Amino acid sequence: MSEQEHWDAIYAGKAADRVSWYRPHLERSLGFIEAANLAKEAAIIDVGGGSSTLVDDLLERGFSNLTVLDLSPTAIAGAKARLGARAGEVEWIVADVTRFEPPEHRFEFWHDRAVFHFLRESDSRRRYVETVRRALKPGGHVVVATFGLGGPEQCSGLEVTRYDADGLHGEFGSPFEKVASCEEIHRTPWGSEQEFVYCYCRVAG
Repeated sequence: MSEQEHWDAIYAGKAADRVSWYRPHLERSLGFIEAANLAKEAAIIDVGGGSSTLVDDLLERGFSNLTVLDLSPTAIAGAKARLGARAGEVEWIVADVTRFEPPEHRFEFWHDRAVFHFLRESDSRRRYVETVRRALKPGGHVVVATFGLGGPEQCSGLEVTRYDADGLHGEFGSPFEKVASCEEIHRTPWGSEQEFVYCYCRVAG
């Protein structure tokens, strides 16, 4: 089974609010985006957005240049169905982020909650970081969240790599300047707790 088939099966087999990473609203991510003081027309990409409600909340806040990328077309289809007519206001991309070739300096904010920790191979992580560097404008913002050191070792049947904030920033290195980091205890829909770590960086201008 390919990675895409694996994630399609996950999204086809569970309601969007029954996957382990579901939150009604990504408050922590929204806080980072709001703190960036972006113009409403700023280009924002949600990587691994899947069925996340982040795009809904950004539309409600008046952001008008949004992109959602996910490996699973099933996840993208579910998000489009949820948004209805408003789905047409969003650019949707089905792609493997490590093979994604964005236009240079296309985005001002890169958001990823829980994709990076699935990249177990160093070459995949290297390609991911190179993609972020290409995609972001000078001075652009990036927030990546992964399982923390006390978080699960597996998710959806796949092994993950856990990080603390310094370890996560170390995967990116120069020219990414760490601005802030935090930990969060995420409660799954069935009540178990998972430790996440968020790392917020800016690209040198």
